[in-house]
Amino acid sequence: MSGTSWSDKLLSGFRRTSERLGENLSGLTGKGRLDDDDLDRIEEALITADLGPAMAARIRDRLSERRDAVGDSVEELRRIVADEIAVVLRPVAEPLEIDAFPRPHVILVIGVNGSGKTTTIAKLANLFQEQDYGVMLVAGDTFRAAAIGQLKIWADRLDVPIVSGPEGGDAAGIVYDAVKQATATGIDVLIVDTAGRLQNKRELMDELAKIKRVLGRLNVASPHDVVLVLDATTGQNALSQLDAFREVAGVTGLVMTKLDGTARGGVLVAAAERHGLPIHAIGIGETIGDLRPFDADEIAAIIAGNIR
Repeated sequence: MSGTSWSDKLLSGFRRTSERLGENLSGLTGKGRLDDDDLDRIEEALITADLGPAMAARIRDRLSERRDAVGDSVEELRRIVADEIAVVLRPVAEPLEIDAFPRPHVILVIGVNGSGKTTTIAKLANLFQEQDYGVMLVAGDTFRAAAIGQLKIWADRLDVPIVSGPEGGDAAGIVYDAVKQATATGIDVLIVDTAGRLQNKRELMDELAKIKRVLGRLNVASPHDVVLVLDATTGQNALSQLDAFREVAGVTGLVMTKLDGTARGGVLVAAAERHGLPIHAIGIGETIGDLRPFDADEIAAIIAGNIR
């Protein structure tokens, strides 16, 4: 990426989360020992930063064990917070691996309308192109003409092939055609947009099940990934979406978008703690290169304000 470095974008993207947490932690150290009221305030601050009740309780317990050391040092307080966040994030910081054989490696991308799903598909395609993979897009969200049109624009910008059909068309049939074309032309990665109509779970479940059946007939291991796109600005509502989509769609991994400029970046940690699913990449910024795998320790340090 040109211009601002990825590390600088991370610092900028998580600044509001870090500042909110820092403001709520201020004044709690410098008196020798944290008491139970201090620990309660810290736990509340962590919940306010959208790290979630379970993660906040976990960090509170750790600070309670170290209350003497932490009581005199804001640096030690931040270090312990960062360490506990990193412990949760390390196992889930897992980039998407294109390892299917025979090709193509099929990725179903799901998420509610407005989550940044279509743009995320384009950013994933760009990420794979940087790794020298051949990419094809599939406009499988046939319920919205705008979604089909937007994906076609991205395919043109990225100079990648796209398979689409008419609005209201059979998504499973379009996916079938796409796999056939991808196989014939030696495509490595097939990224499939899908409908995000979570308000009608049964209809969504039936459609995804049909797509999976069609894919399974062509390759028993396909789809190789079912990736849910979550919008960080929705905070705890993103976790509710994750609960619902995991139930109906068999989610295998996550991409979290719109982390720039939100004070709710802690939801990344809450999702990791609650579900333990791989988080393949995070989105910070509007440009095509602003989606990347992340380093758990770096993110943990930034959220805790432990960056020197």
